Amino acid sequence: MRTLENLNWRYATKKFDATKKISDADLNTLLEVVNLAPSSYGLQPLKVLVIENKEIREKLKEKSWNQAQVTDASHLLVLCSYLKFEEKHINDHIENTASIREMDAALLKGYGDFMKNAIGNLSDEQQKNWNSKQTYIALGHLLDACAEMRIDSVPMEGFDPAGYDEILHLTAQNLHASLVCPIGYRSEEDATQHQKKVRKDWCLHSRCSSFVFLSFEALLILFLRILFYIKPIDLSGEIHGNSENNENSNTSEN
Repeated sequence: MRTLENLNWRYATKKFDATKKISDADLNTLLEVVNLAPSSYGLQPLKVLVIENKEIREKLKEKSWNQAQVTDASHLLVLCSYLKFEEKHINDHIENTASIREMDAALLKGYGDFMKNAIGNLSDEQQKNWNSKQTYIALGHLLDACAEMRIDSVPMEGFDPAGYDEILHLTAQNLHASLVCPIGYRSEEDATQHQKKVRKDWCLHSRCSSFVFLSFEALLILFLRILFYIKPIDLSGEIHGNSENNENSNTSEN
């Protein structure tokens, strides 16, 4: 399966080759992947900033525990979530949906009101967390696409969000730095690329245990039915045995 091959190929790149750059065409493809990623209600409460300016990236590196990937990668992507999702954003989404699908926006009013009520009932902190979660969905699709295109990446939470917000003037834009993802091409000197992946297999074990348990239960019931000629319980709660053992029974069998 190509997907598994891609996932085994990729890794969290520790050292990028600073001389290699991603083409504009490939970069645009990755950005379109993020744009096509699903989000709650399809509202997309996020934006992706592409940081290429070296001076800005040096400043951001200081707010990223001086991790070299921030400056050495071909491009630095900053996934930002909305601080506040307002009714205007929902109205814009309804109008955009009606335009693209060539339908009357009035038909979507009920759905729009539902979203306004659901999101409006969230506290500021709950809404901030909800918005931030949408960036993680987008990040997953971004990482998959990078692997498919043999572009290296490293998702990062190890940075100072407030520092990024200040340097990139995000608060004034109703944005907050949620995730950082340098992308580019691995350096031959990055020894990490040769290390085996370490993953838990608890999910597979859990699934197998459940399957074995169900299979054992089914086999036990089958064994008891064969041994004792047990038939299903009728509505009266009586268990009917083999007809040979019920010759004196007044209960007729159907």
